[in-house]
Amino acid sequence: MKVLVTGSAGFIGSALTLRLLERGDTVIGIDNHNDYYDPRLKEARLARHIDHPNYEHFKIDIKDGESMAHLFKNNLLNGVVHLAAQAGVRYSIDNPSAYINTNLVGFGHILEACRHSNIGHLVYASSSSVYGANTKIPFSIHDNIDHPLSLYAASKKANELMAHTYSHLYNMPTTGLRFFTVYGPWGRPDMAPFKFTEAILEGKRIKVFNFGKHRRDFTYVDDIVEGVIRVLDQPAQPNPNWSSEKPDPGTSSAPWRVYNIGNNSPVELMDFISAIEEALGIKAEKQLLPLQPGDVPDTYADVDDLVKEFDYKPSMSIEEGVKNFVDWYLEYKKNG
Repeated sequence: MKVLVTGSAGFIGSALTLRLLERGDTVIGIDNHNDYYDPRLKEARLARHIDHPNYEHFKIDIKDGESMAHLFKNNLLNGVVHLAAQAGVRYSIDNPSAYINTNLVGFGHILEACRHSNIGHLVYASSSSVYGANTKIPFSIHDNIDHPLSLYAASKKANELMAHTYSHLYNMPTTGLRFFTVYGPWGRPDMAPFKFTEAILEGKRIKVFNFGKHRRDFTYVDDIVEGVIRVLDQPAQPNPNWSSEKPDPGTSSAPWRVYNIGNNSPVELMDFISAIEEALGIKAEKQLLPLQPGDVPDTYADVDDLVKEFDYKPSMSIEEGVKNFVDWYLEYKKNG
């Protein structure tokens, strides 16, 4: 296949690109190389695959509709995996326009380009944050999600609704994947594993929100990538049993689907910190703080649909996954 990966210098995008290339696909990658975090990490990720003969890279921002249309027009693509986005819950509180411009306007450009190019399947990143104020756990794709707690979450739910419109109007297969707290080597500096590891090594106190009581369904990056590829290879199909009288939020009469993609095994934050301490051989000094605005207390993915339809099953334990991350982090910092 010839696949476009947006955000190909990002954490998940780079890992996915490597896997697609390894299995023989041709990959077109785009990224805007912005400075939301240190661009040198993005360049280092990109260096792993930029010279591959089946990879071509473009520095493009998805907010640039003209450039996006030009890219699609000049490349005959089989599928698109859209991972580029403005990420982060807390950042969205102080920088709302970044989310509106990238996650809404930019996603609109992706949908329009896919529509006019007759793309066989659009797979895009949603987020566990869409569950917002939901307290029923594990979170199920068949539950209503009308109460997001941050603009980031609202933008991701909006993406799912926008995709549904295009699936309905143009019979365009789209699948949204609600990622649950992805971690692993080459991860983002704004996320807990990176921030905790860095602070512990520097002898600084780590900020532990919700007094360490909240739980996250931490999912290793390789398990995420495996799920994305399985979904990409099987375009969304309409649900023949979908009923407007009792509408199922997770399926549709259009070729549109959403799935949770998580570890299906939530871990308390204090236990995750303990795994980092074990891998480093250093005890952390902790500053216990209340839950932050926009955060949810717990995330827990019901992945039954993904298991049943794609034979998906995460395999990485927290202990091994955290050790892999810490080993990578130490090597990365050693190499400057």
